[in-house]
Amino acid sequence: MSISAILLAGGRASRLDGATKPLFTRDGHTLLDRAIGAVRGVGCELITVVGPELSTPERAGIAWVREDPPFTGPAAATVAALATGTMDSEWTLILACDLLRPDVAGVMLAEAVALLPHDTDGVCLGDSASRPQWMIGAYRTRALVRAASAMPDAGRNASMRALLDDLAIAVIAAPDHVVADVDTWQDVETAHLQLPTREDPS
Repeated sequence: MSISAILLAGGRASRLDGATKPLFTRDGHTLLDRAIGAVRGVGCELITVVGPELSTPERAGIAWVREDPPFTGPAAATVAALATGTMDSEWTLILACDLLRPDVAGVMLAEAVALLPHDTDGVCLGDSASRPQWMIGAYRTRALVRAASAMPDAGRNASMRALLDDLAIAVIAAPDHVVADVDTWQDVETAHLQLPTREDPS
């Protein structure tokens, strides 16, 4: 099984006063580096980060792209990554870069993919109430490319749900701490994150 990854790292973080969320640190590692490590850990052969290019010790082998115009949402970011034409793997793993436990999420998705029936286009994690978390998912690349090509205006300002609406996606309930992300300053405090000391693009 071949698998690539799209890491979504280009949001506005409006509830965090525009801070660069992927550069927040936990246990000495940025959220971006933790996401990169998580997808590498499950065998991703190509990793594309969608967002402003950031300094990271894990940058080797990483492709960077940006949705056009910036800040037009995760669907547009996914379409931009797929438009590079480099995604020729069987599966594409999508993770938001503000997840607190991308390592566990990545393993859960990789294990789920191996058990999916052939008529299923992908799988995403859900919270404890089984609400789909579309930006924590693994999708058949061909199905994802097909869905992206059908999006009007290259997915600008569209939701991930709209992008995936016509696909057959399984949802696996995960503990809330596995799908927890960072949206507010309260989240930052609760997760004991440290603020980035440098937010300049490299």
